[in-house]
Amino acid sequence: MNSLSAIGLIAIGSVGAASFYVPFKKVKEWAWESYWITQGVAAWILAPVVFALLTVPSGTLFDIIGEAPSSAKWLSLLFGALWGVGGLTFGLSIRYLGIALGQSIALGFCAAFGTLIPPIVAGENLLGSQVGVLMIIGVSICIAGIAIIGYAGALKNNGLSDEERKAAVKDFALKKGLIIAFVAGLMSAAMSYGFAAGKPIEDVALKYGTNVLFQSNPTLIFILFGGFITNLVYCVYLNIKNKTYTDYTKVSTKVLISNVGYTFLAGVLWFLQFHFYGMGKSQLSSDIAPFAWSILMALNIAFGNLWGVFLGEWKGVSKKTMAILVIGILVLILSTFVVNIG
Repeated sequence: MNSLSAIGLIAIGSVGAASFYVPFKKVKEWAWESYWITQGVAAWILAPVVFALLTVPSGTLFDIIGEAPSSAKWLSLLFGALWGVGGLTFGLSIRYLGIALGQSIALGFCAAFGTLIPPIVAGENLLGSQVGVLMIIGVSICIAGIAIIGYAGALKNNGLSDEERKAAVKDFALKKGLIIAFVAGLMSAAMSYGFAAGKPIEDVALKYGTNVLFQSNPTLIFILFGGFITNLVYCVYLNIKNKTYTDYTKVSTKVLISNVGYTFLAGVLWFLQFHFYGMGKSQLSSDIAPFAWSILMALNIAFGNLWGVFLGEWKGVSKKTMAILVIGILVLILSTFVVNIG
């Protein structure tokens, strides 16, 4: 097993995850809820099925699904629905904080919760082992990193005019964004539980001759379908509440095709993070594999901030604010790797 190549695969997925929100900037005349659920059709319904069909032995996908234990399928669906709340609020955190700040804080919380909660639920005494202590230290560092980045966000908010804030992030709202990012991080960690619950599905996929690199793809069908249901309910509610259900019919055919194309591109980019995450995790040794989630979150934070800087979300802020932001990002990334020392 090659850890370097495994991390490289996870990094490819992270580029997709960090980039998925960029195509939304090309969407015209649609409200957030309209383009969010449209990308969800691609990310959570179409892509999982297509990628699973292409990566399991021909004609075996439905046999794998039929033979997999019902408990594994239902638990994966349940954790997917819980993750759906995280995915939904993750999108909102980026809406209110921007790609750089939103992804850093939401993914920082996600890395912390996704690392710490599973062993606690399993009844492990974290203070009784070196790895457990390092997990606690890592989460503490993570919270410190979030606080530093939040402080940078507050300085940015105070140092820019209303016009400059809107130019950088249209709906920028620091307090609302921070609360939503916390919920996003907490609930998004359910994705890692979904992978764990879907292990029996992976075992059946391997029995049918699926390459170990793609063993997680059938499980993703259930996890992401659960997430789609959660997001669909909320977005339909917003469509009705805000009377934006006409978004899909009021635009010209040209704009409709363009919007669907860009939102589907966003959805596929988003999906790639978990496709390549599953590939990378399968290549890690058993003692490192549990920390693959931390590696994914760290890389997502790094690439997300590169996009944020490139798109000018921090344009016009002082050198002091930028320095604090960089320090916070470095602390946050450091926290996700501390657990690997063990």
